[in-house]
Amino acid sequence: MADNKQHETPMLDELESGPWPSFVSGIKRLRDEHPTERINGMANDLLGQLEHSYETRKGYWKGGTVSVYGYGGGIIPRFSEVGQQFPESREFHTVRVQPPAGNHYSTDMLRQLADSWEKWGSGLVTFHGQSGDIMFIGATTDNTQPFFDEINEYGFDLGGAGPCVRTSMSCVGGARCEQSCANEQKIHRTLVNNFTDDIHRPALPYKFKFKVSGCPNDCMNSIERADMAVIGTWRDDMKVDQEAWKAYVAKKGRQHTIDNIITRCPTRCMSLKDDDSVEIDNRNCVRCMHCLNVVPKALSPGDDKGVTILMGGKRTLKIGDLMGTVIVPFMKLETEEDYEKITEIAESTIDFWAENGLEHERCGEMIERIGLVNFLEGIGIEVDPHMISSPRQSSYVRMDGWDEEAVKWFERQAEERQSATG
Repeated sequence: MADNKQHETPMLDELESGPWPSFVSGIKRLRDEHPTERINGMANDLLGQLEHSYETRKGYWKGGTVSVYGYGGGIIPRFSEVGQQFPESREFHTVRVQPPAGNHYSTDMLRQLADSWEKWGSGLVTFHGQSGDIMFIGATTDNTQPFFDEINEYGFDLGGAGPCVRTSMSCVGGARCEQSCANEQKIHRTLVNNFTDDIHRPALPYKFKFKVSGCPNDCMNSIERADMAVIGTWRDDMKVDQEAWKAYVAKKGRQHTIDNIITRCPTRCMSLKDDDSVEIDNRNCVRCMHCLNVVPKALSPGDDKGVTILMGGKRTLKIGDLMGTVIVPFMKLETEEDYEKITEIAESTIDFWAENGLEHERCGEMIERIGLVNFLEGIGIEVDPHMISSPRQSSYVRMDGWDEEAVKWFERQAEERQSATG
């Protein structure tokens, strides 16, 4: 920064005045303390352009085309419209890189990534963007290819950008969580490995996201953020350790237990007995996970574990926010064929959406437009009464007679299958 005078940033300085950490302080550290002059200069002009944007109330970044050999996506171009005033940040592209499944990093791996980025980029990194990628922010066009070549040598690949299958996300799962009901990382890697070409070469109506959560806590927020959400669950009775439960009640008191656990069950399927034991109506348990989170020593997921698959979650686009609709209520994942089945469902969905989706239309919006029954027919899945688009809300719906109607429905299904095969 010997020949580059520091820009005055009075408006940005205000962002450092509050009690919380400021991104401005981080960029200033790169400007003032980093040993590389190139990074000093990029940080200085970045701050200068941002201050200029605050003064004029206008953004000055525009897009363009930047890529590496053999890839159609993965890099978000950022060219400055005021590059003459701030030449060091004239090109400030973002390189999206896929993280390990479950975000499992070693410190050596993190140091290696940081060293590569300081060698070729600005030093600014975000772990992780909304899409799940490691966001390496601030590279020139000339440096994107050597940076990618270097990290690719030790095992990292570009993530998705544009109308393609995006980078998947999975929770830390069984590595640290006692609620895990599925092998989150294997599901994640199975899907990513199968759709690598669709990640790197945008050819879809819009973006398609996979997110994998190991239990109904859904720490990946997949229900509202993923076009295809895979969530671990169980279908037998919840496991109860009555002695551990009684110890909790003895420590916290009956009233505390009633106020904070029993009455907070959304379906009132829990009751506290006179001897301080708990009774659970598992038929009405909706796996909200509240009681298991409060008393994990006493309450655990059942043994018959698997996954639920939902389609169509997204944030606001053409229509408002959508939560995923249950497409597969329960699926066991025990053999390689089971994992292949998940991949087949994903392939059928993406193929059908690519064929029938409108431009810039998410999968969930297509389902809303054509109807769930047509979508299910298109991907080859039979309609099931367990398929739901929203949780129970209505307390006045009569449920007497539902069991008899369910028996009739299953009998009709059996007759149709028999007639089809016979």
